[in-house]
Parts: sequence; structure tokens; C-alpha cells
Amino acid sequence: MTNENFQGINIKGGNNKIKDNTFIFHPTHKSATAVKYIPHTGICHFVGRSAELTKIHEKLHGQNNTVAISAVAGMGGVGKTELAVKYAREHENDYPGGICWFNVRESSIAASIIEFAQNYLELEVPQQNFSGKQLTPKQQVDWCWQNWQPPAGLVLIVFDDVTKLENFTEYLPRNNRFRLLMTTRLRNIDANIEEVALDVLSSEEALKFLQAIIGNKRVQKELATAKNLCSWLGYLPLGIELVGRYLQEDPDLSLAEICERLENTRISDEALLGQQSTLSTAQRGVKAAFELSWEELNAKTQYIAQYISLFAPAPFTWEWLKSINENYVQHLGWDKQDLQPAKKHLYKLHFIQRLEEPHGYYKIHPLIRDFLQNKLNLETEATKIKSIFVQPFVELAQQIPDRPTRDFIFSISLGIPHLEEVAKSLNDVVADEDLTPIFLGVAKFYDGQGLYALAEASYNRCLEKIKGRLGEEHPAFAASLNSLALLYNSQGRYSEAEPLLKQALGLYKRVLGEEHADFARNLNNLAILYNSQGRYSDAEPLFKQALELKKQVLGKEHPSVAISLSNLALLYSSQKRYKDAELFYQQALSLIKRVLGEENLDFAVSLNNLAHLYYLQENYTDAEPLFKQALELRKRLLGEEHPDFAQSLNNLANLYNSQGYYSDAEPLLKQALALTKRLSGEENPGFTIILNSLASLYGLQRRYSDAEPLLKQALALTKRVLGEEHPDFAQSLNNLANLYKSQGRYSDAEPLLKQVLELTKRLLGEEHLDFAISLNNLANLYKSQGRYSDAESLLKQVLELTKRLLGEEHPGLAIILNNLANLYNSQGRYSEAEPLYQKVLLLFKQVLGEENPYFSMSLNNLANLYNLQGHYSEAEPLYQQALLITERTLGENHPSTVPVRKNLENVLAKIQQKNNHDS
Repeated sequence: MTNENFQGINIKGGNNKIKDNTFIFHPTHKSATAVKYIPHTGICHFVGRSAELTKIHEKLHGQNNTVAISAVAGMGGVGKTELAVKYAREHENDYPGGICWFNVRESSIAASIIEFAQNYLELEVPQQNFSGKQLTPKQQVDWCWQNWQPPAGLVLIVFDDVTKLENFTEYLPRNNRFRLLMTTRLRNIDANIEEVALDVLSSEEALKFLQAIIGNKRVQKELATAKNLCSWLGYLPLGIELVGRYLQEDPDLSLAEICERLENTRISDEALLGQQSTLSTAQRGVKAAFELSWEELNAKTQYIAQYISLFAPAPFTWEWLKSINENYVQHLGWDKQDLQPAKKHLYKLHFIQRLEEPHGYYKIHPLIRDFLQNKLNLETEATKIKSIFVQPFVELAQQIPDRPTRDFIFSISLGIPHLEEVAKSLNDVVADEDLTPIFLGVAKFYDGQGLYALAEASYNRCLEKIKGRLGEEHPAFAASLNSLALLYNSQGRYSEAEPLLKQALGLYKRVLGEEHADFARNLNNLAILYNSQGRYSDAEPLFKQALELKKQVLGKEHPSVAISLSNLALLYSSQKRYKDAELFYQQALSLIKRVLGEENLDFAVSLNNLAHLYYLQENYTDAEPLFKQALELRKRLLGEEHPDFAQSLNNLANLYNSQGYYSDAEPLLKQALALTKRLSGEENPGFTIILNSLASLYGLQRRYSDAEPLLKQALALTKRVLGEEHPDFAQSLNNLANLYKSQGRYSDAEPLLKQVLELTKRLLGEEHLDFAISLNNLANLYKSQGRYSDAESLLKQVLELTKRLLGEEHPGLAIILNNLANLYNSQGRYSEAEPLYQKVLLLFKQVLGEENPYFSMSLNNLANLYNLQGHYSEAEPLYQQALLITERTLGENHPSTVPVRKNLENVLAKIQQKNNHDS
């Protein structure tokens, strides 16, 4: 017999071959009539399945000259019987010869067929042959099929709940008028049987099914909860029907209440038991339906099924089971040779589902997972099994770095849901020393992608769990405080971060002492917070102390030392101590390159830091290649869907913006803005930074109508996210005020600048550099309005404050002196302006050198003064020198270069005119 020929029945095509080995012992005295026996299922709310119904009909009618056999296969509770009934009822007219139904799980096939022939066909089935020999069940069944003589037309035979095919085929009819439909829990029951796979309902169909049972009004009243309920039930028809029926019986029970109850009682909830008698086929509860399949598994496969129930309801690979340590496998009571047959059996019985993508991965239906976990919890060795399960995920968590690369994120992303499950549900079997890594590993995975809300939730869970398990006087608790504080700091939530860092620092000091690397790191983190707030005098001693401690404890060639060097450099950069900052940035860059190489994120950060320092000094020639190198490195390591890549785009765009390359800057800023919005949403500081950058670009191009809505959006976002009592809110106010000032809208700008001044005074005090900057900005507005006395008073106040804060050898002081000189120049007070301009020139030369845009600006300003006084011969060499410097440092077409060139041309024209006049 070939595969194409099944007990004399050609199933998949070819010629009709029937081995006529049956016989009639006694001629029948009654002519059988067409019987339409379809069981009542109580289904009045059948939903969906149109594609499956069509497929069944196509398979049963695809071959006219053969007995066609098709099987509806699916997990328990998925609605196989209901689908078969629905098909039989919809296609009664296609089977004029009759329809008969056999439940083969609950009785033998032979007995069912004989009983059907006697009760419905009214046939007297013989017990003996003509010679008096007792007939076998097979011979009696053959007699039944031969003597069933219904009217002309096809006959549909349904075998419901087939569990095995052993001795099954010998009882099948052989006349090609018959069409056989099976339902089975077995996947791929036989290669010769056409299978129609039945999956759970779609989310839309599941909601319609629930709605049909409990009513549209009740569903719409709690629509979101209804969707969550269907999802929790895994869109399993049996589960939805049982819970729906339970809700129907209690109209006062809300969907929210049943959801909360199911979360607690899971698959054992009475709503899923379904033990009451009804007209529906859903007589069994969900557990009972699954129990039928469970009984088909051997002991070792049951054990392995319990183990895999510990995976999260997310894709997992069988390779993870194969990679379990051999010693652990022995503790589990099975060996790795058991895995392959177990997988095949679990797959065949629908305990696991194979996914097309990702290839080689499986998943478990949530209710089957609950069922298997219930089985596991009854095992005496349940705790041991769980302890073994968590070990690979603890190891995974320990591998997650603070700044995960794109490739690393991709490589572990499928393991993260299972790590989260360990942290959430299995942390009680995790060793004390492994508790922190599992929570922080998840948090760092999300934090590294800019998914701050998810990271914060994990950090908080870590803090809560450590506190409950290890107490508040444990280093792990300090580490958790520190991690959460760093997240707050990165979001500008300084008031929330500071108490956490101080608490962690005190705890480290008490428990570990001051000569410890963790104490040094916490000092550094607190200093970062102070630097972010502009509290430089508080930050500097902590940065220095942390740096020295790290050198002592970790050694001078440790990456953590490079971090401290960079942080100290950032502080000096914020204070405009650029030479000091450059020295430390270069040391950090060199150390990271030596220790870690150039293909890592720390090197990218160092490149970016040094480039930004050059940018602040308007040293664009040195800044640009570093920004580009950092951008490419982040692109390689993190990919283009990462907040750090967006930050690099923003930095490079700002550089182009400052150079007047607006067409180059704008697409980068738009790309960065869209990327940040997509990754982190609009409610984060990174998004508002890029909004301000784009607005600045439009402002410089005098595209004020484009800039203003962006600045207002940034202001509103900052207010919503950080509140009005925050330095970033003051900065947003200042940016909008500057735009109004650029437009000559002084009455709009003034109240904003005054608000900035008051806010800065309240937040940072009057002895702060930001307060001095606010005074300076207001003074510049007054100068633009011609309110010279008001401006002069403020500038003198700024001058004294800057001297106190920065000293008299600082570029910041030179800027204020320059502003005061400009004010005198505007008033024609040339004798007062000249010594100030000369002092500014000397100060920039001493501090920044002659190859610097600030030095060229001072040359230009002093030349302007001489020009206004008619001292053209004194002005010309200063303009010449200023032009050479700006062209070298900024480029020939930079917005700062063009005015110097025009000034020079103007003074040369005046000199020529004067020479012509004199001659």
C-alpha cells in the first residue's frame, strides 16, 4: 500500500481504488433513510472562523472520486467541536445522503457506529455470519457501512475528539460518497489527512464574542477592560465563553472586578471552572479541558512542560533548555536526550506553539502556562526547579552594561521579557547577591535606549525589593538609590535626585567607608547633580575628591578615572575655564583610548565632550571632525534609533548653525527631533533641547514665524515636565525673550527677562553666574530700547558679580566689559569705551590666544570705535587683523566674518576718499 492509498481509500488524488473485502451476511429488510444527526452545542454566538469554514469545505470537496478526510486540529478549548457543528449546519444541503456524528473520546468507534446504525438507521446489525460464527466489531462495522443505503448524494461523517489513529482506519467507510471530518488535539495527526489548523480568535473576534454573550452596552461601558480581559484569556473561545457566562449570571459584577480576581486566582477561578450543566458544549472548565491533553504526556515530558511554564508569555527558544548546566539538568531529574522528544510531544498536543518569526522560537498560551504552573507548584521540588530556571537570566543581567550597544541590545532583546518575569515573579528564589543585578539589568536595558519610564519602573521595583529583603543598611540599597537618582538627574528632576544621592552617600560611608570605589562613584554622581544645577562651588571639591579616591582604589589606568576626568572638565567648561577643561578632556580621551580602544561608547562620549568644548570657544575647525567621529561611532554601536544618536545629530547641527550653514543644519535637527519624539516622546528634556536648537536656527535666519511656535512649545513642555521652579524653565523663558528682542518686540521680551531674573534669583541666589547672565540679558534689552542709564546700572552690577565669581582673569569678565564698552560707544562716550575695549582685547589675548573668534571680535569692536571717531588709520590694521582671524577660524562666509569684511571695505573707502580730498 502506498502513502496515497489509505485502507483502500485514495485520499490525496489519483485513481479511485476500493478493495472490496466486505460482504452482506443477511439482506437488509429496511431501506435506510437520510439521517441528519448533528449534536446541539448551544452555540448562538458563533463568531468569525469564516476562513476555516471555507477551507474545510474546499478540502472535503476537492476530489470528487475519493473519500476525502480532513481534520480540524487545535488546543483544548479553541472551539474545534463548535466549528465542526457550524460547518455541518451551514452545509446540510451539500450532504443529502446524511450527516452522522461520533464522539470517539468517550466511546469506542466500533460501538458508536453500530449503535448509530441501530438507533438512527434502524438496521438490525447481525451478531453472527451465515454459518453461525460470531462477527468481530470490524465485520459488524463493515456490514453497517454496506447496508447504509441513504438517498443519492454525499454523506458527512464527523469523528469528534480523535486522540489516536491506532485501529482507527479499519472502521472507516470505503465508498467514495463519504466525506470524513475529524476534530483532534493532535497537530499533524497523519500525513494522509488534510489538516485545518484552528488557532485562538483574533482580538476583534474575541471582543465580539464577549459582546455577544454579555451585551454591547456592558462591553462599551468598560471597553478598555473588556479588551484586557480577552487578552488575559489569550483569546481562547472556551475561556471567553465561561467568563462571559459567569458575568451574564451576575449583572452587578463589573469587568474590572473579574479582571482583578482573575489576576489573583488565575486559572483556578470559579469563572473558568464551567462545571454547571448547560446546553453548551462548554461543560468542562479550562483546567479540565487542558487536563485531557496533560494525561497524554509521559512523566518526563510533563516535568519539562512544568519547567517551560516559568518562561514569560513571550517567545523562547528550545536552545535555552539545551544550554542548561549539566549539573542542573541532573537536579531536574531528566537529561538532555529527553528534550527533543518532549518538544515534539508538547508541540503535537498544542502545549507550545511554534513561531514563524523569530525562527526557531516558541510560545505558550497564557492559560496553558497558568495550568502548567499550577502543576509545578504541586511538585515537592518546585523551589529547586525555579532556582535552576533563574540562573541563566541572572547571568544575562550581570552582562548588561550601563551603555548597551545596538548589537548587544538586539542580541539580548528576546531574553528581556523572561528576565523581567524573573524579577517580577521569581525573585523570591533569587540569591541575595543576585537580587540587584536582575532589576538593574532590566533598567539599564531600557535606560540605555532612552525608554526612561520603563527604566524608572524597574529601578523603583529594585529599591522596594532590596529594602524588603536586605533592609536599608545594605550596599545594594545604596546602589539602587544611586541608580534611580542618576535617571532623575538625566531627566532634569534634580530635586528628586539630590536626597537619594545624599542618602546613598551616607549609607556607603557608614557601611563601606570612604576608601571604597562605590563611595567615590557616589561622590562623583552627587557632583554631577550640582554641576547640572550650576552649583559649581559645591561640585568641584566632590569631583576632585572622587578623582583622587578612584586613582588610589582602582588605579590611574581605570576607565572610571577617565569618567571623573571628563566630569571635572565639564565643570570647568561650564565655568568657561576652557584651558583647564581642554586639558582634562584630552586626558580622559587618551586614557579611554589606551584602556578600552576606540570602538566603544565611552570613547564616543569623550569625543563629543571635547568637540563641544571647542564649539563653545567657536573653534569650529577642531570641533567638526570630532563631532562627526562621535556621530559615526554612535551610529555603528547604537544604530540610528537611539537618543544618543539624536544628541550627536543635534550637536553637529548646532555647529553648522553657528557657522551659518543653515541648509546643512536644518535636516539634521529635523531628523533628531523626529527621532527623539519617536523614541522617548515629547515629554523629555532631550526633545525640548532640540526644539530650542531648531528655533535658534530659524531665529538666525530671521524666520521668526517658524521659530516662535517652537519656543512656545519648548516652554510649555518644560513647564509641564519640570515645572516653573526649574533652571531649564528659566532658560526657555530667556530663549523666547531673545527672539522677541531680535524682532524689536521689547515690550514682549521685558516681562519674560524680568521673570527669568526673579526665578534665577530664587532658585540659585544672587551669587550665581546664571543670575549675572540674567542681569546682562536684561541690560542688553534696555540698551536696545535706548534706556542707557538702566542698562549701565545693571552692567556695573554684573561686572562686580562676575569679578567675585570668576576673578579678573576670566573670559566671562571680558564679555561683560565688552558689553559695557558697547553701551558707552552707543552713547558717544568714546573716552570711557576705549580703555574697556583695550582691556577686553588684552584679556582675550592672554586667556584665549590670538587665534580665537573672541579676540577677533574685540579687534573689530575697537576698530569700530576708532572708525566712529574718524581715526581711520588706527582702525584699518585692526580690521585687517580681525578679518584674517575670522576667515581662518570661522571661514570666509561665516555670519561673523562678513560684517568684519564690510567694515574693512568701508574704512578703506573712507581712507581713499580722504586721500582724494587731501590731494
